[in-house]
Amino acid sequence: MIAFVRGPVAAIGVDSAVIEVGGVGLQVYCDPGTLAGLRPGEEARVATSMIVREDSLTLYGFADDDSKELFELLLTASGVGPKLAQAALAVLSPDQLRQAVATEDLVVLVKVPGIGKKGAQRIVLELKDKIGAPSKTVTGRPLQTQEAWRDQVHAGLVGLGWSPRDAEDAVIAVSPLAADNPNPSVPDLLRAALRALSKA
Repeated sequence: MIAFVRGPVAAIGVDSAVIEVGGVGLQVYCDPGTLAGLRPGEEARVATSMIVREDSLTLYGFADDDSKELFELLLTASGVGPKLAQAALAVLSPDQLRQAVATEDLVVLVKVPGIGKKGAQRIVLELKDKIGAPSKTVTGRPLQTQEAWRDQVHAGLVGLGWSPRDAEDAVIAVSPLAADNPNPSVPDLLRAALRALSKA
C-alpha cells in the first residue's frame, strides 16, 4: 500500500499528475481540485490510494488524508468503483458528502455524474453508519487566479465525461461567481459548474 507520494511534479494532465519519487515518475490520477493545487517543478505531497487489478496497479491521489479515507470508504459501497468515488469527491467536499449521506439527501448525491437515485439510496444505506459526521472546520484548498480557473474547470469537466461544448457552457455559467472573487477557488467553481450542468 502506497499511502502517499512526495516529490517534484514532473507533469500535470487533464486527470492525472506525474510525481517524481526517487528518480521514478509515478502517474497519480487526481480530481480537478487536487490537480489545481499542484505546480510543475514544485514539490508536492499527495495522499494516495492504490487500486490493484489483475492487469494494472493504479494510484489515485488526494489533496488530504480526509479525502483519501472517504474515497476508500466509498469503494466499499456496492456498485461504486474508483472513477465514481473520485467523481463524488470532485463534486462534493468531504463534509458535503458526509452531510448528504448522514441526512439521506439524495438530491445532493445524484448531482454526481454516474450516481442515480437508486445508487444514492444504496450509498446512504450502506455508508450512513460508517461515514461519520461533518467536521466543524473545512480544510482550505488552493486559490487560483482569474486566468487559470477557466482552463482548469473546463479540463476537469471534460475529465469527468462532459463534452467540450457543455464544459464551455458551464464555465460561462459560473463566470459571474468568479468575477466577484479576485482569487476564485477551482474546486468550488467546478462544483457550481456541475450543478449548472445537472440542471440543464
